[in-house]
Amino acid sequence: MAKASVTPRRCGNAQIRAKLRADLPAVRAAFKLPWSNGQTEGHVNRLKFLKRQMYGRASIELLRLRVPIAIAGG
Repeated sequence: MAKASVTPRRCGNAQIRAKLRADLPAVRAAFKLPWSNGQTEGHVNRLKFLKRQMYGRASIELLRLRVPIAIAGG
């Protein structure tokens, strides 16, 4: 695998470059480390989907009943 170059100077927007420079250690770590927050983001996405699906249709009690079922895959 080719080594990725993480350099903020190639971005076109000055604000993006400044933020990347300020957070450069975190950006480099994101490419180097094997960990990801993808599983957490998947659960958050599923919960947001359930909330949108039930908006205006049910009370918070019914939503609380559906969340554990959805997380368990049911």
